[in-house]
Amino acid sequence: MSQQKIALSLDEATTYSNIGKTRLYQAINDGALKARKLGRKTLILRADLEDFLSNLDTYTPSNNEVQS
Repeated sequence: MSQQKIALSLDEATTYSNIGKTRLYQAINDGALKARKLGRKTLILRADLEDFLSNLDTYTPSNNEVQS
């Protein structure tokens, strides 16, 4: 039985979410994404990252975009 990690390093969070490190730090500093510190290491709980992603704005195409 494989278990998923409950906490992710910043590098793991970037891979998991496909969001760059700078954007994740910006979200943390803005208070939109919770992070934990353990010494010098920044950890993001998987649940907090999933909540952050779920709360992002939904994409709505504009009328100027070509639809196929």
